[in-house]
Formats: sequence, structure tokens, C-alpha cells
Amino acid sequence: MPLLVLVRHGQSLWNLENRFTGATDIPLTEKGREEAIAAGKKLKSIPFSHGFTSLLQRAIDTMTLILQETGHTGLPVTRDKALNERNYGQLQGLNKAEVTRQYGEEQVAVWRRSFSVRPPGGESLADTAARVIPYYHWAIEPLLLGGKDILVVAHGNSLRALMMRLEGISPDEIAQVDLPTGTPRLYSFDGRLQLEKVEYL
Repeated sequence: MPLLVLVRHGQSLWNLENRFTGATDIPLTEKGREEAIAAGKKLKSIPFSHGFTSLLQRAIDTMTLILQETGHTGLPVTRDKALNERNYGQLQGLNKAEVTRQYGEEQVAVWRRSFSVRPPGGESLADTAARVIPYYHWAIEPLLLGGKDILVVAHGNSLRALMMRLEGISPDEIAQVDLPTGTPRLYSFDGRLQLEKVEYL
């Protein structure tokens, strides 16, 4: 039965500095590299057929480190902007604590966690889902239907959007869902892509 594994990239420099990262191309920290290697150790037994990642370096490097650790450096990997992190617009690069002091906890929580509200000049999670989910149906789902095991390394919000589709999470419920960096989330399906099991590794 096909397996799908989602991995949020390892800790980035702006994760460490508590900044809104979004579509900014920020590198991994040393801890982020260690998280990617640790994820690879957990995935050694899965015979992946294809990988997918975004165009952002922190996800690409996480994928590379995972594949080095699993010994699958020759795995075909497709990079696509559809899997890029949600764009946080004018908030990108700003410290989250400072933004909270300026605008208040309630407003920042709405910008970060609401499904449909956009931060100034940025994308909502609904906007992110509108590019991630069609890409999943077009590029990834046919491989799973063919019985292939697939690895997707992307970002907190692009993967949360995909989790909504895979797990039937509602727009209200997704506000409470967080995806830790560098921690594989495994989905096991039957031959018709009915979800059988989901777990963190």
C-alpha cells in the first residue's frame, strides 16, 4: 500500500530568530541540518520512488540531507513553487514578538492562524491551499494511486494546507494544528487512496 511522508524543513535562521519567514529564502541553522539528518534516519526503511519540494533553499537542503542519510541521493525530486511557503507580505522579516506588541495578540493570531484572512500584502492559508491542493491532485496523487511511496519536504503552511485535504481537517480546526520542523508525518493508504493510518515518526 502506498505511503506519503510529509516533512517540514528543519529549523531556519528566521525560525531561530522568531521572525516571519514566509516566501523569503532563508537558510537552515545547524540545528535545522541536524533535524533533517535525524528525519533521514527515521526514513531509511521506506523505498521512496519520488520526492517533491519547493523552490526555497531551506526545503531543498532538508530534502538533500534526508536523501543523503537514507542513501537515496539518486531519487528523482521535483521542485515546484506550488509548494512554497505562504507569503506573509509586509510581515516577512519582522520579529513576531515585536509585531504582537504593535498590533496585539488577537490580530497576530488571526493573521497567523485564520484560514481566510490575509496578512497585509500576503497570502491567507486559503490562498496557499488553492495552489497546493491542485498540485497534489495533479502531480502527487497519480503516483500514490500507482502504488509509489512519496516524500514531500516543504513548509509549515503549505503542508498544513495539504493536511487539511488528507485528514479532512476543517478551516476552524486547522488553526490549532502545528507541524514541528524536521519531524516526518506518515500517511498510509489503501489501493484506492483511502487513509488507513497517520502518525509522526
